[in-house]
Amino acid sequence: MALPTALRAPVAAIAIAAAAALSACSAQAPADVPAAAEPGGEAAISDDRCALNREAGTVTYLTGYQYQASASILEILAAEELGYFDALCIDLEIQPGTGDTGQNTQLVASDQVQFTSVSQQNLLQAQDTGIDIRGISSYSNVGLEVLMTGTDITDLTQLDGTILGHKGDLPPAVHAMLDNAGVDVGSLQQVVVGYDPSVLPRGQVQSLTGFISNEPNLLEAAGEEVTVWRPYDLDVPSSLGALTVNPAFAQDHPTVVEDFLRASFHAFEHCEDNGEECVGYAADLSGEGYDAAHNLKIWETEVGIIRDTQTGDLGAIDLDNVAAIATMLDDYALLETPLTPAEAQAFFLPDVVPAIYDAGELVWPAP
Repeated sequence: MALPTALRAPVAAIAIAAAAALSACSAQAPADVPAAAEPGGEAAISDDRCALNREAGTVTYLTGYQYQASASILEILAAEELGYFDALCIDLEIQPGTGDTGQNTQLVASDQVQFTSVSQQNLLQAQDTGIDIRGISSYSNVGLEVLMTGTDITDLTQLDGTILGHKGDLPPAVHAMLDNAGVDVGSLQQVVVGYDPSVLPRGQVQSLTGFISNEPNLLEAAGEEVTVWRPYDLDVPSSLGALTVNPAFAQDHPTVVEDFLRASFHAFEHCEDNGEECVGYAADLSGEGYDAAHNLKIWETEVGIIRDTQTGDLGAIDLDNVAAIATMLDDYALLETPLTPAEAQAFFLPDVVPAIYDAGELVWPAP
């Protein structure tokens, strides 16, 4: 069983701006940035650290899916626009991803881009195929993939023998949830459906996979009531808002990796209180047709999940969750080579996030 290639379901009415890219030189630093960090100018960090960050040259971040307002995308767009990367002497370029997880991981492994948004589960599956990348942060153990049903379904076993719609494959987390709930998965008639979630209220399927911040919000906006079943609630491990890095780049430029997250997390806190402003940055990049109202709902939904489930510093990697994901992938034969929890944990760099916090507070700017 393979994972779907898209990190997110395409959002209605988003115009694709595939050729667009951001340049760190163009942003204006807001009031909370102590100084501009233009080459040759005064930086917000020490001269030594600024020089180390500049040694990396242009650093590229590839979004998970276009300029969608998801966690691990929107705050990085905002950090660029707000001048946070400039303040830390990082020359950042942002490129819009297509949603193809395999392509994103390959680009990071080959160092064509240095950072991208990839779930912890996808990272482990990439490693299984020889694609070497490292996880540096994750916002939540609640995954985005969910199952939606009509409100008449009060127990998942009621789905036995019914039609389940998905985008090409039954997501492993949803499969595990159904198993945990006692559903006879083999009895389900699985059909591939498009990206219109109205197939569920129209009765063409009795259950539908999707992403917690996308399809449920689209259906709610259309006045349709559905029940959303989260794998997390049935003890299925996953991740939300995870970021990865090229391992050689991380070894050669550790301060850039720290400060990339530092600027991103600083912007997360800003966008948490200024969602419309930050979604506006994404809308400007995407151009005509961007559904700002729906994207704001995506952002607010994901931020709510992140804050509701946060147990430590924002972005800290939960190695126990990584181990649980590895076990799930093994249990469902989703890996070519068996992977122990310890082997899985070695593909993550859990010390990066603690390095940018002091007693639970994000250190801004860098020392």
